[in-house]
Amino acid sequence: MKTIIHVNQHKIKRNAKTGEREPVLTCKTYKSNDYAHEVMIDGPSRIIYRPNKPLSCGARVWIETESEVKRVEMPSESSNG
Repeated sequence: MKTIIHVNQHKIKRNAKTGEREPVLTCKTYKSNDYAHEVMIDGPSRIIYRPNKPLSCGARVWIETESEVKRVEMPSESSNG
């Protein structure tokens, strides 16, 4: 299943302005949009820069892969361990 991963620059700017820590990576497949702070791609992938034909979300740079993509869980910033 093809997965497209891109960085949401609007969330980066909002996080910087508000101090929030929302995930900024979007992992899109034909059936879902998942969000992450970090992902691991288990196999080949390619990085695409297409300024004249961006994705429908506006992204001009993204990663495409048919390999498995795993979201890495971030430890809670409020935890003491």
